[in-house]
Amino acid sequence: MIWDKEKIKSILPQREPFLFIDEVIEIESNQKVIARKHIDPDEFFFNGHFPGNPVMPGVLLIEAMAQTSILVYYLCKPEIANAHPTYYLGKVKSEFLTPVLPNDDIIIEARNIKITDTAGVVNTIARVDGKTAAKAEFVFGIKKNE
Repeated sequence: MIWDKEKIKSILPQREPFLFIDEVIEIESNQKVIARKHIDPDEFFFNGHFPGNPVMPGVLLIEAMAQTSILVYYLCKPEIANAHPTYYLGKVKSEFLTPVLPNDDIIIEARNIKITDTAGVVNTIARVDGKTAAKAEFVFGIKKNE
């Protein structure tokens, strides 16, 4: 483990139960972050999605990948990220290939495509047991705190 949950919480604005990154397991300069999230069978969303056939909602998988993308932004622009800006999701292009189930460990890889002071483009892949569960490209904006 490179970053634990406390380090991640020092960067991300999200908090439980909406924090979907448990740890960062690899960093490659300012180009790539690999994070992990264990999907506990008692996660709040399984009560309604779906009773008797629990599946992690795709929108929450997107959220986990978006949170990993913010960690890539932090590597590139720590002086801005440390001031806790507001992140705006502009565009998501995604594919869902296999469901994420209770007790799965999601490994999320986020790669820097282009990062500026006020925006980012990041490609992500979420894998479970080496199989691609989802892919997404994020375009997001950053509003610095005044």
